Amino acid sequence: MSAQSVDPTDQTGQERWSVRVGEHCIGSGMCVALDPEHFSLENGRARTEGAQVTPDQRYIDAADTCPAAAITVTDADGTELAPT
Repeated sequence: MSAQSVDPTDQTGQERWSVRVGEHCIGSGMCVALDPEHFSLENGRARTEGAQVTPDQRYIDAADTCPAAAITVTDADGTELAPT
């Protein structure tokens, strides 16, 4: 798999965050209950609306409440914001 450069901003110049759900997701649904606008369950695993997202505290909250610590949120510089 080759590395790709991802623009850390959207077309308006707003910063983007990276949100990833790891393979160790247990499908508890906590993220969906907390933020159904941005998370869903598919085949027993959590999914997000996309890998690059507009910053929103709900992503941090979902990552911090995930019982499997399967959700990771990083900023444009690659600094991990959650889970804490």
